[in-house]
Amino acid sequence: MTDRQQTIRFEKMHGLGNDFVVIDARDRADGLTPALVTAIADRHCGVGFDQLAVIESGTHDAHLVFYNSDGSTSAACGNATRCIARKLLDESGNSALTLTTERGTLYAREAGDGLVSVNMGPPQLSWEEIPLAREMDTLKLPLPGEPTATGMGNPHCTFFVDDAEAVDLETQGARFETDALFPQRTNVQFASLVGENHLRMRVWERGVGPTLASGSSSCATAVAAARRGLTGRQVQVDLDGGTLHINWADDGVWMTGATMHVFSGEFTLDFLDAAQ
Repeated sequence: MTDRQQTIRFEKMHGLGNDFVVIDARDRADGLTPALVTAIADRHCGVGFDQLAVIESGTHDAHLVFYNSDGSTSAACGNATRCIARKLLDESGNSALTLTTERGTLYAREAGDGLVSVNMGPPQLSWEEIPLAREMDTLKLPLPGEPTATGMGNPHCTFFVDDAEAVDLETQGARFETDALFPQRTNVQFASLVGENHLRMRVWERGVGPTLASGSSSCATAVAAARRGLTGRQVQVDLDGGTLHINWADDGVWMTGATMHVFSGEFTLDFLDAAQ
């Protein structure tokens, strides 16, 4: 016997292996609780995701809300934004749209060959915006390896290393995510320069762990590389799941890449009741 009268429909999407459960709540309440989010995130007993994204009605084309797999929220998720932009562009037949998030207003547009570009907004470069625990130079933090801190609506800590492949991501990512310098924890990236304006990067996402790709992390790493004089402002970022092209332009950081809609489904009433 179930308490619920209605199930919840969802779509599974990914951007370069960075995977999402997307719930369209434009015409109904999403019905989410922290317990339900973590239950859906379980890759054995739920669906599994790096982030869960909710589409809500807004003052523009849509408003987006993001959850991490541990049930915490995030103000930004670049790859999920691109995936949802692809869905909304296909629905509307338009070539551009405007989305709102906790990060602010984001713009998306067709980029040709099935690719989508999203403007993630200007980077946050001051210590209080990122935020950090105290005033310091964000270009080289007082941590081993002197990483660079960048805000993209969420905090990022980027290490530039000789070989990103050789880094123990599980150990080092977990270590720096919870460093006292980051009161809201941080995403952690390890990047190597492999060619002119060409980076190889691996990602540890706060509240998630290792991910195959991260849009906001790619933007933050591109900004950090340009600030440190390693690259120009247009770069190719190769992640475990594929490639993103980042352009730190005058109007914000544009991110371009592929998306995939994997399947659509709905949660059973039994699952929803058990997860509360």
